Amino acid sequence: MNSPDRPVALVVEDDDHIAHLLRFMLEREGYQVVHAADGREGLNLIENGALPAIALLDVMLPFVDGFELVRRLKKSARHEFIAVAFSAAVTPEAQAQALEAGFAAFLAKPLQAKELLETMQKLQSAHPSTSAPYPNGTGHAGITGMDLGLN
Repeated sequence: MNSPDRPVALVVEDDDHIAHLLRFMLEREGYQVVHAADGREGLNLIENGALPAIALLDVMLPFVDGFELVRRLKKSARHEFIAVAFSAAVTPEAQAQALEAGFAAFLAKPLQAKELLETMQKLQSAHPSTSAPYPNGTGHAGITGMDLGLN
């Protein structure tokens, strides 16, 4: 399932438009993107061999929310990966719950490409055992001003 030369980004997002924009952005950065439209599908991908370097998870998902999903992913992962949460409902309680569940960062929707890419770069620099942050070597691939728009 995974390409040996490109790190995998797992995107679990139930909004097709946002998922498409995330795929576009991450593929431009050199990632192989695996998408799940809900938490249950995300768990199935991991159980069937998706080995993400980074997981970008909406916290409000059908079937299994992002908080429970990251807990399960962390328990079943066979290697270290970075998990980033995003939600339109950013509260101190949600942020605390995200950190407790195992997320390394919590971003507000609508997502901004520059903020997301900078967050990914900082987190991967702090966790060198995960795959290299910009595998194609281009940095932000010229898309840093992109507004990922919908919440």
